[in-house]
Amino acid sequence: MTVNLDSENLGFAYRKLPYRYISHYKDGKWDAGALTEEATLHLSEASPALHYGQQGFEGLKAYRTKSGALQLFRPRMNAERLQRTALRLMMAEVPTDKFVDAVKQVVKANEGYVPPFGTGGTLYLRPLLIGVGDVIGVHAAPEYIFTVFAMPVGNYFKGGLTPTNFVVSYDYDRAAPHGTGAAKVGGNYAASLIPGELAHSRNFSDVIYLDPTTHTKIEEVGSANFFGITKDNEFVTPLSPSILPSITKYSLLWLAEHRLGMKALEGDVKISELERFAEAGACGTAAVISPIAGIQTKDEYHVFYSETEVGPVTKRLYDELTGIQFGDIEAPDGWIEKVE
Repeated sequence: MTVNLDSENLGFAYRKLPYRYISHYKDGKWDAGALTEEATLHLSEASPALHYGQQGFEGLKAYRTKSGALQLFRPRMNAERLQRTALRLMMAEVPTDKFVDAVKQVVKANEGYVPPFGTGGTLYLRPLLIGVGDVIGVHAAPEYIFTVFAMPVGNYFKGGLTPTNFVVSYDYDRAAPHGTGAAKVGGNYAASLIPGELAHSRNFSDVIYLDPTTHTKIEEVGSANFFGITKDNEFVTPLSPSILPSITKYSLLWLAEHRLGMKALEGDVKISELERFAEAGACGTAAVISPIAGIQTKDEYHVFYSETEVGPVTKRLYDELTGIQFGDIEAPDGWIEKVE
């Protein structure tokens, strides 16, 4: 049964759907896991997830194609990233096949909530891994909960593919050197709330975070990865051990090189050298691509392609990526998984 969704006004917000998936890890192994209608997690008040931040999560989407079929975009990369997060925080890893099967079960059970093709809407999925059990000392949990829930969403940034402005954060860092920046853990996002709110109060979309060691190189754009298109037609993204490795970013790196014929590379992006770039953007699962109109530094406001129009290369990358995700453009091998 297809639900009548107000696709034009979905935004990016939680909505309680009928089904989600839950699995428990106990005595060294995961149980089979199952769908449930219960949207409340039951856990000990002493769970390490609550006291010591032993938790990680993922974000991915399900897409409805023109034929009405449902598909996922590179879910195995999400599974592998959650495994890396689990290793960093000494949590039980969720096997890749279990992760993908759980996601597919949730999509299929809630398929009526996947927005229609052509609306731009998707079904956003949030896999969550938390350490639970009766622990009060600072050490790893004896048990874990893995759950996946979903909700229909529209564009993460209001206005969709519209250039917006960002401001450099000089007083706050996203992550510490050798910390958990490359892991998708809640603490990284909690630490971003104050600088994000300060940016919004100044009418910027979000902040540009610099490297925590020298404060000279761009690392991330709010909760998304940065990319720039140089005036020599190169696709460049920052490289740092404290950047969350975005699946969208690595997909764009491949598409820029193999579909657009550009030189694509990861490297230093110095905040003092913004004039290198003809275009710039933020990318991630939630945001997809958000063109950056301009960046406010301490000394100047630097405008890229335009404050009102999307740059031509950014638009081509967006069309190629979303065309693959929604099934209109042939995908590279292994990028798409059908939900049947």
